[in-house]
Amino acid sequence: MPSSKGYKRDYDAEYKKQGKSKKAKKQRARNNAARQKALKEGKVKKGDGKDIAHKKAGARGATFVQSASKNRSIPRTKKAKRKTTKKK
Repeated sequence: MPSSKGYKRDYDAEYKKQGKSKKAKKQRARNNAARQKALKEGKVKKGDGKDIAHKKAGARGATFVQSASKNRSIPRTKKAKRKTTKKK
């Protein structure tokens, strides 16, 4: 849905607010810990363009190495599954 005419987003305020919640801080700490663990195990290297991905969305602990472009992309070619309701 487009914004109203003349509306300008305050990107500076959004950036300052981003990641300040307790939930976001905990998630960031978990992600950083997973990355450090993979570095120690030799699975990734600094600047190699790899991400630590989760096997299930939001899963804790279940991670693997994946290219950054694949991990951050949105599937655009697959059709979204639609929920169908049965008519009575």
